[in-house]
This record gives sequence, C-alpha cells and structure tokens, in this order.
Amino acid sequence: MRILIAFICLFMLTTCDSNSLNDENCQFLLDINVNEPVNLNLPQFNQLQFPSNPVFIPNAGNGGIIITNTGSDFAAFDAADPNHIFEACSVLTIEGLTAKCGCDDENEYNLFTGQPLNNGNLRCSLKRYRVQQNGNTLVIFN
Repeated sequence: MRILIAFICLFMLTTCDSNSLNDENCQFLLDINVNEPVNLNLPQFNQLQFPSNPVFIPNAGNGGIIITNTGSDFAAFDAADPNHIFEACSVLTIEGLTAKCGCDDENEYNLFTGQPLNNGNLRCSLKRYRVQQNGNTLVIFN
C-alpha cells in the first residue's frame, strides 16, 4: 500500500509543474530584461502625476512600455500585443485608457488591468512589469 501511495505522489509531482499554468499561446513576447527609471519631474512624464493618464516609453521591453497612474498605484505593461507574433503593427497605441493593436485584428486592452477588451477569444493579457516608487522616481522592472 505504501508503494502505491508513493508511486501516486511521485507521478503527481512529475506531471504537475508551474509551467502547466502558463498558456502555450502566450509565448509570442521575448523575456527581455527591463530596468527602466522614470523621473516624474521630467516634462514627458508629468501627466503620470494625475490618475488615468497613460504614458508610452519607447525602446524598452518588446514594443516599449505603457505606464498608467491608476489613482492608488502605477501599472506598467509591455506595449506589444501578446496575442500574436511581434511585428511593427503589433506595437500598441494609447487611446484613452485603452491600448490598441494596429494589426488587422485590432485587439484592445485595458490599461488598468492589462485584460483584453474586444475579443473574448484572446487568451493572453498584456505582459505586466513591476513598478517601484521612490519619491518622484518610478523604476519599471521584471
């Protein structure tokens, strides 16, 4: 009986891993190291001092980074559409509190949560980065 229980436990440990929770369709973006300081005193980031004002930072992550002041915190996402292979049209543009893909699928995402808005078939939400605030400086990192 002990052997049977040990075998069942061993089987469960070898077949269940943390990668099984990741959707295999959400593997289009590269895992690029991000460590981006943002000085809120600079004019290009001034609107982040007010809630519901997203800002795009180019040349970071896969397609840039979009940061939003949520009112209680900051949310940062990769500006590349995670639901298809990266190409020029898949860099998201900001339209209010929505990020929109320029490709034919026109996927849209909420900039507070990163969740898809217009298509119930989308499996991937935006790739989120961590945000740490130290005074008037934000550090976006993964």
